[in-house]
Amino acid sequence: MENMMNREPIWKLWVDTQRRVVSFHEEAGSQLMEFRDRDMFLRCIDGYTAQLYRYQ
Repeated sequence: MENMMNREPIWKLWVDTQRRVVSFHEEAGSQLMEFRDRDMFLRCIDGYTAQLYRYQ
C-alpha cells in the first residue's frame, strides 16, 4: 500500500467552457482538470483569468 505522505498533491479545477466558469469544487456539466505541478496549475488559472472566465 502506498504511503499517503509520499503522494504528490493534486490541484483540481472544474471548467465549463460554455458558461466560461472555473470552479474549485465539483460542478455538474464541467470538465475536471487535475494538476500535480503547482506551477502548471497557476499558469492554467492565469490563462483562464486572461480569457475573462469567472471563478466560483
